[in-house]
Amino acid sequence: MRLLNYLKAGRQSLGARNGDTIIDLTAAGLPDSIDGLLAMGVDGLKKAGEAATKGGETTPFAQARLLAPVLNPSKAIAVGLNYIDHAAESPYKDAPKYPVLFHRFPSSWVGHNEPLIKPKSSDQFDYEAELAVIIGKAGRHIAKDKALDHVVGYSLFNDGSIRDFQFKSHQWMIGKNFDASGSFGPELVTADELPPGAVGLRIQARLNGQVMQDANTKDMIFDVATLVSTCSEIFELRPGDVIISGTPAGVGFARKPPVFMKQGDVIEVEVEKVGILRNTIKNE
Repeated sequence: MRLLNYLKAGRQSLGARNGDTIIDLTAAGLPDSIDGLLAMGVDGLKKAGEAATKGGETTPFAQARLLAPVLNPSKAIAVGLNYIDHAAESPYKDAPKYPVLFHRFPSSWVGHNEPLIKPKSSDQFDYEAELAVIIGKAGRHIAKDKALDHVVGYSLFNDGSIRDFQFKSHQWMIGKNFDASGSFGPELVTADELPPGAVGLRIQARLNGQVMQDANTKDMIFDVATLVSTCSEIFELRPGDVIISGTPAGVGFARKPPVFMKQGDVIEVEVEKVGILRNTIKNE
């Protein structure tokens, strides 16, 4: 099942995508967001599946204004240096022995087809294609062999980074959280539609149609189960929490000469079987 948040006549709604159309699940009596649906637990997904099968009010996918798949997670944790080739091209060189974790705030991302904002304070606006992992079942101290039971689905994330700010200090927070510098979407693809742990899927970033990153999720240093288990050692994972699982090699700042995004550019993130997340770049 493919679930999404969108605006319908200015009203926030929960939808299920069926090909080129969106079925309005809110009109069928369900909450107005994926956040609300996940709060219902397993019963929520079951009811969403039943409502989607029955059909109902629809909107063309191409005409809908999409919101991020999760609007207000209790936490969104991003993972740095999670592909060996990306670690090698970074200033750090060596692959980490323990996941590099940092946070992203919801104010730092927009949805599919919404503009990413290049801040006036920097010209080093970089892209990062990533697979987003969405938690559906709460848990603390989750064993690795049980971790995927806590994942409801997957989406796409562009971990837009302001590189000069990212490396101003040992903490990456400021370079990763400029307003509207990243994107998330277009939809949540439930875990049953993908291989366990979303392993073996091609991941790409394309800037103005040119392939900049091209790898496979099997190349993650720390797989999805490891990330879920590790994060749950630190804090309780709750429904709607997001783990942004890292990017492969090919980012702009590591190129010679560097390639950064500018106004008018179009950046696309694609993961096989998950979809395409597309955004244009606009100056602040």
